[in-house]
Amino acid sequence: MTTLKHLYQQIIDAMGVDSLKIPTTAVKFYRHDDIIPDQVLAHRPTSITLTSCQAVKQASLGDAVLLTLDNIGCVAAAISLGLVDQDQDVPLCGSRVYTDLMQGKSEQAEKFNPPTPQDFTKGLVYAHQAANRPDFGLFGAEDRGRFKSVATAKEAISDMTAIQPAIIKGVFLYDLDFDEIDIIPDVVVCSVRPVELARFIQAYQHQTGRRVNASMGGLRVVNSDLIVRPYLTQEINVSTYCLGARLIAQYEANRMGIGLPFHLYELVAQGLDASKTGYPFPLYPGAADV
Repeated sequence: MTTLKHLYQQIIDAMGVDSLKIPTTAVKFYRHDDIIPDQVLAHRPTSITLTSCQAVKQASLGDAVLLTLDNIGCVAAAISLGLVDQDQDVPLCGSRVYTDLMQGKSEQAEKFNPPTPQDFTKGLVYAHQAANRPDFGLFGAEDRGRFKSVATAKEAISDMTAIQPAIIKGVFLYDLDFDEIDIIPDVVVCSVRPVELARFIQAYQHQTGRRVNASMGGLRVVNSDLIVRPYLTQEINVSTYCLGARLIAQYEANRMGIGLPFHLYELVAQGLDASKTGYPFPLYPGAADV
């Protein structure tokens, strides 16, 4: 049993609810000077692109994936994950899931030119109506954009945590049953119901006495809020799922995300076991509705 799977089983056992499952994805970053193992390279898609939220969800279901600049389907996620320079002024090559949606709604689809990373960074994509860039809309002519003005978009983007400069060549997202090699992840992302989130926070505070300060936004939640922020700060973060996660990856209405650097995932597992008689999770209303 891998280290990750052992800790997950410790968590489930401590919860004390039969048949409870918590969708879990492990994340490992590979920098440009790192060697990516062959067992990881075998999970690199070559014929499709995936957004980070799709990849995280698919990984939790057992479909591990290595995201690279060649196959990531979301320009914003490529920026957050450090796969591309945020000020690059040429579009990513080829078809991409997110910008393909734009093209599909464009009134001049045959002339569509996808936005560059710089267009995202400057706020033009998320405030496309205010920027007079209707070609960057996702939902047709009535789409007012994600922010009321370019300035508002830039303010929001400035708080979207990103690995910049771009120093990452691959991000491996894998599930609990990946056991070809025992990889210790950088971050663990769990998709939890609020009742399970409460228990995670209680376990963390039981061990440390510290509160969890959540930083959340309406966009780039999976890649920025739940992966990169815990990776860079080495602190837990909690966030609701964003537009892309809800509409593209189809995350369920009763789920939120919690991202934990690995050492804190381990601590929470220990805390859940140590505090299980102090916090009787099976008695929480709805806890056993699985």
